[in-house]
Amino acid sequence: MTTSTAAARFGVARTVRLGLRRIGFELRQYFRAGDQVFFTFLFPTVMYLIFATVFTGDVGQGADTVSMATYYLPGLIAGGILLSGVQGLSIEIAVEKSDGTLKRLGSAPISPVTYFIGKLGEVFVTAVLQIGLLMVVAVVLYDVDLPSDAESWGRFAWVFVFGLLTCALLGIALSAVPRSGKTASAVVIPVVLLLQFVSGVYIAFSTLPEWLQNVAAAFPLKWIAQGMRAAILPDSFASAEPAGEWQLGAIALALAIWLVVGLVLSRATFRWIRRNG
Repeated sequence: MTTSTAAARFGVARTVRLGLRRIGFELRQYFRAGDQVFFTFLFPTVMYLIFATVFTGDVGQGADTVSMATYYLPGLIAGGILLSGVQGLSIEIAVEKSDGTLKRLGSAPISPVTYFIGKLGEVFVTAVLQIGLLMVVAVVLYDVDLPSDAESWGRFAWVFVFGLLTCALLGIALSAVPRSGKTASAVVIPVVLLLQFVSGVYIAFSTLPEWLQNVAAAFPLKWIAQGMRAAILPDSFASAEPAGEWQLGAIALALAIWLVVGLVLSRATFRWIRRNG
């Protein structure tokens, strides 16, 4: 049964209503899993505390210098978006396939749309809380000056929403790769960690070899991190980007392409149970 057919069968209003109810259930399940809370929810803040404490001083030129704590903040926000959307969701769904949760839901009178409204709602709520915590830590402990103009916050908002939705759809698609819930972390975490290192989360993107920058540019995290730098850092820092500018249009295009890829792959690969199950 396709997602659209299921939604039509169960009724749009009922499907949405049940999906919104599932958000609360998904959030309770999420915060009850201590390992998930640490490695997905708190991990960006923990890494930020380490980097902002170890690397001190200022970066930039003239009046546009910022502290290292400010400089690392956009990358860690982008990394948090990836963790919430790709890592968290892919492992969750893979585990639910393995332990029979999806099989039970498949026999219940709900549609896949209801299930995904719950999952996407969980991802958005936890990501907002996660990034909010990260920003509070940055401001309170490291005296980071966040943007004060509407244009910067507008950039932040669309990159955040666009990037998180893209990562969530890719996370749904990636959940089909692990053969069981026990191997999900082993499959997903190395991919996520590697992308963070080559996409400007832990290492300044401009210091990477050109060929590695080109590889990273083929994936969405590089563009999310660049968008967050455009929102948080002074405009003079755009000269350090590979193209010498923020490339907001290219960021939107890259995320749009990956959004479509994630949508197609998630629809093609998701099943209540495995084909061989």
